[in-house]
Amino acid sequence: METKESLNNSQAADSQVEDVEVQYGNTVISYDSNGISGIVRSPYVLGAAALASFGGFSFGYDQGVISIILVMEQFHEYFPETAPGHPGYGFNVGFMTGMLELGAFVGCLFLPYLADRISRKWSLTVATFFFCVGAIIQTAANNYGTLVAGRTIGGIGVGTLAMGAPLYISEIAPPNLRGSLLVLEAISIVIGAIIAYWITYGTREIAGEWAFRLPFLLQMVPALVVGGGIHFFPFSPRWLAMRGRDDDSLQALVKLRRVPATDGRVQAEWKGILSEVRFQEEMVRLEHPTNNRFKAELAQWADLFRPKYLKRTAIALGIPFFQQFSGINAFVYYAPTFFAALGQSSEMALILSGMVNICQLVAGIPTFLFLDQFGRRKLAIGGGIAMAIPHLIMAGVVAKFQGKWDDHKAMGWFGVALIYIYVLCYATSYGPLAWTLPAEVFPSSKRAKGVGAATAMIWLANFIIGVVVPEMMIKLGWGTYLFFGVFCVAAAIFSFFLVPETSKKSLEQISELIHSKCQRPPCRQLGELLPNRPFWG
Repeated sequence: METKESLNNSQAADSQVEDVEVQYGNTVISYDSNGISGIVRSPYVLGAAALASFGGFSFGYDQGVISIILVMEQFHEYFPETAPGHPGYGFNVGFMTGMLELGAFVGCLFLPYLADRISRKWSLTVATFFFCVGAIIQTAANNYGTLVAGRTIGGIGVGTLAMGAPLYISEIAPPNLRGSLLVLEAISIVIGAIIAYWITYGTREIAGEWAFRLPFLLQMVPALVVGGGIHFFPFSPRWLAMRGRDDDSLQALVKLRRVPATDGRVQAEWKGILSEVRFQEEMVRLEHPTNNRFKAELAQWADLFRPKYLKRTAIALGIPFFQQFSGINAFVYYAPTFFAALGQSSEMALILSGMVNICQLVAGIPTFLFLDQFGRRKLAIGGGIAMAIPHLIMAGVVAKFQGKWDDHKAMGWFGVALIYIYVLCYATSYGPLAWTLPAEVFPSSKRAKGVGAATAMIWLANFIIGVVVPEMMIKLGWGTYLFFGVFCVAAAIFSFFLVPETSKKSLEQISELIHSKCQRPPCRQLGELLPNRPFWG
């Protein structure tokens, strides 16, 4: 019915889309102009992507909440283990903060199975359930152990929501707008952090325990919006093709692209999807000939580290790793501590901390609008260098003036400026790239697991950062900035040698871009089955 309706309205649909020649191979299949005009003229896809990206909002909300709650006197009264005078203060704060990321890491290992079996959309709903259970436990917690348990369970939801969003967005977005729409995940994280931060900044004036319990409770709202609202939008056309629902796949694509089913661009994209899905299914069948689902599932995870997929996996794990080890969440979680260490008063440290995420938002908007014009590779290389410079300068400044800020206030403010410069560089590069590249580099049969592994890397690295930074600040001081600066330099080197340019290419074209020709017997056998299909990994 959807296809017939689209055919009857072909003239109206064509008026909404620029005429673009459809070509095959490595040429872009473009439905409209790029940048903001193309995004505005694709409101249905934008709405679906924006709603899905609310999964990142939940993660950002936790970041914003926890940074102020950790310095609340009311919170310290109920949970004395987190108060600065406690013997285990550094570890307890880091452990409580990091357990959400550890839960998210665990969630990312299981979501790919759900995303492939029950759909990208329903997996987001399952994630919402875990997130809300964790939020309720955190809100009601009356001791440190219960609070940590609530953050761990909530983390399972946070991780799966944050992983499910880029997976769904990458599979519904037009090729020429995919990069910009994937940046919505990073922007939603920042918006969530900003809103949560200033909500908590206000609730800290509440005299009792609701100063921190109310922000914990409110985090359920955006998650429920995602879990329920996503069902007003289509299933992923690629997931439908994976389930053998080819006609439904075409109808979903027609609905998302707002063109008739006879449009050459839709036909080219749809046939490319079917070809890639069938090819990958045959590859899996030939490489893992078993009816044991559990065994097949483990084997497909192991495939990510086989030579054929190793470059993809290295990119998908490396970029998120460097995103976290550039130091961003050290500043987001512990910004008041960093600014106080630069000689700022406690009140000024809180205000400056709130501005960190506003800087991220300001810098993220142009990336959202123009990522597909900038290209991924240039941002990955240049971003690593740009982030390293303020870190390395900061290490020298802190080493020279640590403990002398009262006599050198200007240098303290210079240190504040360096932190903001780093944040701006991060938000225009590795902030969005860690959510964009992993969702692009894998073929359909490995995409859910590849994105799951990449998101799991974000949470694992985030967990490590959350746990060790309080102790690093105490024991290393200026060495903390040097540590992060070195990793930023390593990120630029890594990107120079491994990161390809994926902008303006369909997911199927990218699948052929990052390849290694296969000469193994299964590939030769597959060549007999699909003689017109290139043997790309």
